[in-house]
Amino acid sequence: MPESANEKLDITVAIPTYNGASRLPKILDKLLTQTDVQNLKWEVLIVDNNSSDNTSEIIQNYQKLYDGNCHLRYVFEREQGAAFARLQAGKEARGELIAFLDDDNLPAPDWLAQGYAFGLEYPQAGVWSGQIHGDFQVKPPENFEKIQGFLAIREHGSKPYLFDVDNLRLPPGAALIVRKKAWRENVPERPILSGKLPGILVQGEDYEPLLHIHNAGWQIWYNPNMHTYHQIPSWRFEKDYLVNLARGCGLCIFQLRLINAKNWQKPIVFVKTVLGNLRRVLKSLVQYKGQLKHNLIAVVEMEFYLASMISPFYYLKCNLRKLFKNKAAI
Repeated sequence: MPESANEKLDITVAIPTYNGASRLPKILDKLLTQTDVQNLKWEVLIVDNNSSDNTSEIIQNYQKLYDGNCHLRYVFEREQGAAFARLQAGKEARGELIAFLDDDNLPAPDWLAQGYAFGLEYPQAGVWSGQIHGDFQVKPPENFEKIQGFLAIREHGSKPYLFDVDNLRLPPGAALIVRKKAWRENVPERPILSGKLPGILVQGEDYEPLLHIHNAGWQIWYNPNMHTYHQIPSWRFEKDYLVNLARGCGLCIFQLRLINAKNWQKPIVFVKTVLGNLRRVLKSLVQYKGQLKHNLIAVVEMEFYLASMISPFYYLKCNLRKLFKNKAAI
């Protein structure tokens, strides 16, 4: 257990959670049995994102089980949204590395050790993530691998590589490690994209901080030796859920591309976003001719392309709404 709040640790495992009382025991049990961590000083930090269940009670019970080099801490973040929970974790973390895990993403026994070793081997890496496998409650639909990325599943082979940041090919926040220095020095205190909330479709909160970190000169890597298992309940295969998810992923595209764009580049980004996704829409219409009513994969892909195409107009609409609202308040 750390001697004081100022003691530096090797790594903080940060778990944002909302009403996660039923999910947290599984991930906390997995962290208790991590291997090859006897020489690491580390902690687990639960960020309760305004839960209304007995999450705090669950943590109190588990705190009795954590001792030695690992300490279990609990903090409360009232402002709703995964982005705000992760920002709070960044402020509270005592580790030089912050390992973010969603509360439904179970780490392999050596996940932490493999992540820490990668950080030593690649000092230029500001962020790195590994393989995220699906732990499905029911069998996925046919050809599900084409859209599995929407559910934060990543299986990209056995060799490390740099993510293609310019084309927004980035790891999800469900299971990744960041250097605290890179996070604290570059991630803004207020996010543009807050995360999935009632009535708010736009997502992209996973990617926003990574774009800021990369723009500061840090690299973002894929480490194939880190494995986690994303628990996917049956309701996540329902058509309405997947369509809404794809729409939310698409509507944030233009806002994400603006983050590191210079002012003179923004009109170009606008045009390229619209025309590039129009081409994808037309290509899909040809590819899935006659299938868009009954082919789930085709419907989800098309929804993403359409939402990406209109994302610049959605951005303008939201900003005009804010402008009128501010004028009315004056």
